[in-house]
Amino acid sequence: MELRSYFLIDSMQPQYAALTGVLLSGDVPVEGMAEVLMELAPASDVYEVLDAALKTTDVRPGLLRVEREFGTLEIHSFFQEAVLVAGREALAKVNLSEGDRRKAEVVSVKVVSNVDAYEAQLVNQMGKGGQLLKGQTLCVIEVTPAAYVMLAANEAEKASSITLVHYQPSGQYGRLYISGTDSAVAVARDAAVQAVNSLSGRAR
Repeated sequence: MELRSYFLIDSMQPQYAALTGVLLSGDVPVEGMAEVLMELAPASDVYEVLDAALKTTDVRPGLLRVEREFGTLEIHSFFQEAVLVAGREALAKVNLSEGDRRKAEVVSVKVVSNVDAYEAQLVNQMGKGGQLLKGQTLCVIEVTPAAYVMLAANEAEKASSITLVHYQPSGQYGRLYISGTDSAVAVARDAAVQAVNSLSGRAR
């Protein structure tokens, strides 16, 4: 049994909540909700874990995904305590706790100033959030495990007035794309990196 990732988002920011509502396949979250997401192996254990979470407190499921190696679930509620209790009890069902999660790591941070119009258009083609504009600063942050990029996205928006262009939370590395002025992006970048690096967990 492995807990690849587990984290709490205390209060979904407006852009983050809007983009997450687009990317999730279940109940749609809204701004201000709290959220817990976890990834487990074996993947099929996610069914039992989600069942336990939904039967513990009044939370809503936004995601249930089973892949080759890991299963992923997301729950949310307007009440932070509800998602915390549901997440804790769900993990206990399979004899896990938050301390068993894999340590998050920022593997790459890239900043491009004064973005060219053509590059902006190419980035926008794959994004589902706000639009990257010519002349803005673009920051791309890569993290592992990939799901932790969601925490990075919310904390970046919380810290600074940036545009959340996109986040990609699956695969080997999660990627966050944010844009804005040089100064705004720098503040958001630092907040995102700090949020990921501050998470406790076991080494790989």
